[in-house]
Amino acid sequence: MPHRAFIGIGTNLGDRLANYREALKRIDSLPHTRIVRQSSIYETDPVGEDVKRPFLNGVVEIETEFDALTLLRRLMAIERAMGRDRMRERKRARRGQDRSRVIDLDILFFNRETLESAKLTLPHPRLHERRFVLMPLSELAPAFIHPKLGVSVSELLAGLSSPHRVRLMRADTLEAKPRRQEVAN
Repeated sequence: MPHRAFIGIGTNLGDRLANYREALKRIDSLPHTRIVRQSSIYETDPVGEDVKRPFLNGVVEIETEFDALTLLRRLMAIERAMGRDRMRERKRARRGQDRSRVIDLDILFFNRETLESAKLTLPHPRLHERRFVLMPLSELAPAFIHPKLGVSVSELLAGLSSPHRVRLMRADTLEAKPRRQEVAN
């Protein structure tokens, strides 16, 4: 029986939309895994003084045969393949430097499981504090009950008092850019 998981996606370096789309493609191509639904894409003000460029954020619901830790390893492999270096980010964060990233893939919920280990905490430990997670998540699963807090995603969103702006991206800004036509000499 497949597992149901919600994955948060974020990017603020390079071609953010291309990064986002590439992450979707790679998640959907994982063996024994398929994207069931995906949220709209949101542009999010950067959190923290050290981050300068806004993020694109969204959530996908997947079905997978992987257990949670295997899924985490697969998502981290996608991040590495797309150019994310978590070790360098940790060093920069310790020095109070920029926390920008080419791609960030977080397991938000995995079934209704709770887990606290050195490698993974389920549900994601800060999802209830982040509008950029709750808005797209509420599109897909507004009635999903947080297994630790005992309230729905929509209730978490309604009760959030975060100053950070999250804007729905316009469809016309998300369409693929037309290729430039080659001019014959």
